[in-house]
Amino acid sequence: MEVAGSSDAEREEDDPAMELLRDRFRLSTISIAEAEAQRNEMEISQPIMACISDLAFKYTEQLAKDLELFAQHAGRKSANVEDVILSAHRNEHLAASLRSFYNDLKAKDPQSERKRKKALGKRDRPTRDVLHISDS
Repeated sequence: MEVAGSSDAEREEDDPAMELLRDRFRLSTISIAEAEAQRNEMEISQPIMACISDLAFKYTEQLAKDLELFAQHAGRKSANVEDVILSAHRNEHLAASLRSFYNDLKAKDPQSERKRKKALGKRDRPTRDVLHISDS
């Protein structure tokens, strides 16, 4: 039963899977922050690490929503590399880094693209490359 006035964010907070994902993300973010602080001989307080973690999670949620919208706008069901690069349009340095990374990936394995296109039927052929990220 849906409660009147409840937002998507409130419903997501009640979702156990979302809570687990948020907890794992927080642990990973804190681990990275601690490692970087140690590497740079700095100290970061726990409240600051928690704040960084929460901001990074919210940014990632918004990024996922943007990617979904970009794919829908293009009439696709899944986001592709072009969508990821487009999502970085406000940060030219990041967009340039993403383009460079993608071009390096294509240069390393040009054969796999031809094989995949050949194996797919015309109807199932993707319009752009898709970058899959595993859960592990």
